[in-house]
Amino acid sequence: MEKKFIELAKQRRTIYSLGRNVKLSEAELTDLIKESIKNSPSAFNNQTTRVVILFGDSHEKLWDIVIDRLKQEVPDEAAFAKTTAKVNSFKAAFGTILFYTETKTVKEFEDNFPLYAANFQDWSEQSQGNAQYAVWTSLAENGIGANLQHYNPLIDDEVRAAFNIPATWRLRGEMDFGSIEAPAGDKDFMADDDRFMVFK
Repeated sequence: MEKKFIELAKQRRTIYSLGRNVKLSEAELTDLIKESIKNSPSAFNNQTTRVVILFGDSHEKLWDIVIDRLKQEVPDEAAFAKTTAKVNSFKAAFGTILFYTETKTVKEFEDNFPLYAANFQDWSEQSQGNAQYAVWTSLAENGIGANLQHYNPLIDDEVRAAFNIPATWRLRGEMDFGSIEAPAGDKDFMADDDRFMVFK
């Protein structure tokens, strides 16, 4: 039995200590991300996932927006200093992928397939998960670490204005990626008996 995919799945971890010592070019990374998403499944092949890839100044701009926005929410200077240090660790990465859902497409499928209308929102989230996992695993295969953040919807308006994002795109997550400067810690797993059922 082949287990290459399982080995790749084990490589895909949440890496918080990221740097910019990446061997792949921006063009190669862009192609890797695009191909990973294009080949991810979606319900009715409706392809509701959209992506914005940020490098260089644009990557840093995104995390500056996060810091500025959080300054309005964090209650005191000590807490804000801690928050800033955390966000700066994401800024230290090589790039960021913004994952969006095209809400116009979701609505069109709800209208065109009324029998399944109640499911298309959930299915678009499943498509997001598929795309994010595919990208994350492809990055890991190439020795690149990543972590997934969710500062949406707090930053949505500022990011939309900064990068001219279409109004119908809904931000679902922010994945920063870069060289692995420190490995992930040990991962705990719940007991198989509490998680799986097999019938014969």
